[in-house]
Amino acid sequence: MAISIKTEHEIELMRQSGQLLAKVHRELAKELKEGMTTKDIDRIGEELIRSYGGIPNFLNYNGYPASICVSVNDEVVHGIPSEKRFLQNGDIVSLDAGLIYKGYHSDAARTHGIGEISDTAKNLIDVTRQSFFEGIKNAKPGNHLVDIARGIQTCAEKAGFSVVRDLCGHGIGKSLHEDPEIPNFVTRRRGTRLQKGMTLAIEPMINEGSYDVWWLEDDWTVVTIDGKLAAHYENTIVITENGCEILTLLPEEQKELAQIGWL
Repeated sequence: MAISIKTEHEIELMRQSGQLLAKVHRELAKELKEGMTTKDIDRIGEELIRSYGGIPNFLNYNGYPASICVSVNDEVVHGIPSEKRFLQNGDIVSLDAGLIYKGYHSDAARTHGIGEISDTAKNLIDVTRQSFFEGIKNAKPGNHLVDIARGIQTCAEKAGFSVVRDLCGHGIGKSLHEDPEIPNFVTRRRGTRLQKGMTLAIEPMINEGSYDVWWLEDDWTVVTIDGKLAAHYENTIVITENGCEILTLLPEEQKELAQIGWL
């Protein structure tokens, strides 16, 4: 496994890419409303990416037909936007997006509620987000990937939810998916030892019920096997001298998270 260690110049380009993607997510979240189609979301998302000077990195990636993965309710990831799928009050929708800027990729996901959502749905979204931050507390040189996974899994399972086993995070840089693969649950192997300059996409995928999933006939959309809700939260990070830096959060978002003790 050849894991790319980025130079300071490369990290700065990835930081620029990440900040553009963070803006896309911020603006896209404002557009979400009952009655819009998942294709509307994709259309707006692609327009935002291009307006900021980015290139949608999901579009046509291994044949994926859209710029934004839009996954609703029991869809875990990789939902294909459709003119026929309308958002309804009470839905939760995860938006997984990425872009290329000056040759470097960024990747991030957020899950949002539409209108009035159930307490369970709110809790699932909150815990999925929190599990990411519990995981990256251990993202520092000398630790291993399993230390990140342990933080994620402990947080999710303590709340009564489950961690998807069939999907994982990944390295990122000049390519959207680089080594290493990054599980969100503890495995028998410790995984890669973390080093300064590694750039990683950490992405908890947390289910309300069973962690088992299956793929729909489109070969992309992953759904929970029991039809219960799923949530997804992801950021691109870089390992620094003493910890990590999140590249896909805006400064005001980082300030807010610091105030509640997550950063």
